[in-house]
Amino acid sequence: MQRDRNGTGARVPTGRLERMLHMGGIASGIAGGLAAGGLKTLAQGKRPDMASLLMTPANGLRVTEGLSHLRGAALKLGQMLSMDSGMVLPEELTAILARMRDDAQPMPPKQLQSVLNAEWGAGWYGRFRQFDLRPFAAASIGQVHRAVLPDGQVLAIKVQYPGVRDSIDSDVDNMASLLRLPGLLPRDMNLAPLMAEAKRQLHAEADYHAEAQHLTRFGTLLLGDEGFTLPQIIPELCTGRVLAMSYLQSAPLESLITAPQATRDRVAAALIDLVLRELFDFGAMQTDPNLANFRHDPKSGRIVLLDFGAVQPIAPALATDFRALLVAALDGTPELVRKAMLRIGYFAETTAPHHQDLIQSLFDMAMEPLRQSTHFDFGQSNLLDRLRDRGLALGAERDLAHVPPAATLFLHRKIAGTYLMAARLGARVALRPMVERYPQAHIDISPGRDISP
Repeated sequence: MQRDRNGTGARVPTGRLERMLHMGGIASGIAGGLAAGGLKTLAQGKRPDMASLLMTPANGLRVTEGLSHLRGAALKLGQMLSMDSGMVLPEELTAILARMRDDAQPMPPKQLQSVLNAEWGAGWYGRFRQFDLRPFAAASIGQVHRAVLPDGQVLAIKVQYPGVRDSIDSDVDNMASLLRLPGLLPRDMNLAPLMAEAKRQLHAEADYHAEAQHLTRFGTLLLGDEGFTLPQIIPELCTGRVLAMSYLQSAPLESLITAPQATRDRVAAALIDLVLRELFDFGAMQTDPNLANFRHDPKSGRIVLLDFGAVQPIAPALATDFRALLVAALDGTPELVRKAMLRIGYFAETTAPHHQDLIQSLFDMAMEPLRQSTHFDFGQSNLLDRLRDRGLALGAERDLAHVPPAATLFLHRKIAGTYLMAARLGARVALRPMVERYPQAHIDISPGRDISP
């Protein structure tokens, strides 16, 4: 395993065969651990439990170090699943995946230069007054460098790891194989739709031309908004694998933890309102809630929005369905809530009634902050703990194999991440008035209206 012991980076495996063999090495290591653990358990006169054998610290280290070395789609998918936005993964698996959120190694300078030679041509360094070969940020799909143009303009240059785009499908298939190891998930759980959507999203996210368009679009949508600021694209330096943009001086959002309560409340409210605007007004949502994508400008007080690779379109029908669900959850009956949840796909008509009850109870609990007109204290609430306990109880239902639609899961990933940010800030926000600002008059939730599919 190549670890970045001296700060020079670790080479990214590029070819499909090389990446497949690396993933195979992870699986082989897990299998060896399973065999050893199973023999030890048998020697103690006990029956081996596959789930507990899989979730050992040693296997967790194999997975996180292995995927962090691979980078690309394999690591990105692990980070996506770590948010557990509706699948209710086993607690141990979620903990392993969570370790991958910020665990990516940069590529070494020699490999970086090869990538930039291919994208910009030989002699590219002469286009800059300065180009820092050491990245100031490294993520699953690419790393970011600081550069200075001859006129003094400071840029942030995001460079995609080599081989990422070509290995997406095989990486996702290999990750799906790991998830299908016995004891991790219900045997009948159909991962195919989620994996297909993950491939689609990752192919889109690996297209930096598309990300430049998303960044430009959101910049237009938020033009004149005093709460947010976004980088500007430098088109002449952008390629499908290099994204060049203006560098915005900012601080981590976590630096506001000690800020005045009013500041923390304002920032959290702005982030929550942005989610509502994305869902109901913009028709598009940035679905990656990684804390590093949201920063703060101490001078202007604005929130800095970064990374628009994971932008997903919001179909008008889906936005209408979620609006109907919110209206039903705020003022409707449990029957109307269940119909709206069925329409969105939280469960199917064939889902056992007691499983529908469990899923609806989880949703009702999550709606508690929206049902109160007073300020909800994110920092003091134990709602996350209660949701986790209820979710684990639901995950223990090993015959519950239904997986909500991928679009819903990615949307919930953003909602869950925004909640976590507000909790980290210890913010207090009145949520119901915010939700009620969005047009709802055309949504009829009267008992006589059928909103079922």
